[in-house]
Amino acid sequence: MNRSLVIGVVVGAAFAAGAGAVAGLKMTGKGVEKGPEYAQVLKVTPITQRTHTPRQDCHDESVTHQAPLEDRDTYTTTEQKCATVYDTSEKTAGYAVRYRLGGEEATVNMDHDPGERIPVRNGQLDLAAAQSAKAN
Repeated sequence: MNRSLVIGVVVGAAFAAGAGAVAGLKMTGKGVEKGPEYAQVLKVTPITQRTHTPRQDCHDESVTHQAPLEDRDTYTTTEQKCATVYDTSEKTAGYAVRYRLGGEEATVNMDHDPGERIPVRNGQLDLAAAQSAKAN
């Protein structure tokens, strides 16, 4: 066999083996620097919205009247008295979520309580995945 042919086959085999090893590492994720898959939730604070709804509060009240001086009679009538009162209700409008990602702390507003962690994709919070994970 020709010496240059043998060298070519050996170099080609070494190159193929090396390329295969690199591809295998990339597929398994080993040897490739990846960021965290989740952000750690530190604190969840409900954001509440207060609503004041007006309504009429009416009740009947007995009122005593005195006739003019010459009669000296008294009589009682029932009158309806009304006042505007306000009913207060409170609902949760969302959540302020304090989290840690890669050593940094930050806050994000979410429409649900994410639990203990928030999914991360490409180094950013994946809020769509967090929502679908909460729905399941």
